[in-house]
Amino acid sequence: MRRIAQIERKTKETDIKLQIDLDGTGEGEIDTGVGFFDHMLNSFARHGGFDLKVKCKGDLEVDAHHTVEDIGIALGEAIKKALDDKKGITRYGFASIPMDEALGQCSIDISGRAFLVFDCEFAAAMCGQMDTQLAEEFFRAVAFNSDITLHLSCPYGNNDHHKMEALFKAFARSLREAVAIDPRNADKIPSTKGVL
Repeated sequence: MRRIAQIERKTKETDIKLQIDLDGTGEGEIDTGVGFFDHMLNSFARHGGFDLKVKCKGDLEVDAHHTVEDIGIALGEAIKKALDDKKGITRYGFASIPMDEALGQCSIDISGRAFLVFDCEFAAAMCGQMDTQLAEEFFRAVAFNSDITLHLSCPYGNNDHHKMEALFKAFARSLREAVAIDPRNADKIPSTKGVL
């Protein structure tokens, strides 16, 4: 059975329609109005093997903050909804992704406990139209709305584009691993508590 979820979120700042298929083929249909963020979300879809559709109309005349954060909220809600009771999932995921001189690392526990550790320093204020500070805001919104424990780090790198892309790809690959069905425990919740 395919794990698909749709979220519609409308505020005075953003109007978002988002759909994710955790068992997809890596196809992205992304239109956020922020070109660099579109690139990151397309990378996330492709390298996670998720089918992701995102359409957002945001208050970009202010800046990209509300758009990026609110899409993170919607994506987190969609991941949580698609996972349902989390029966059979692997639960944990890790990826270490090089992007030229930069290294992005991600560890995930689909634990039911929301937490973010974000350890990456950017040299510039912007990547294209996206404020580099928004990377942390996006991942915090995803983690806290999906109830995932998420650790992201970039221990080295010089180019901010490479660092950001390495983090998004590492998140994609580790999430792909964590949501995969464990064939040895496909009918069980992966917790000694019996619930996640």
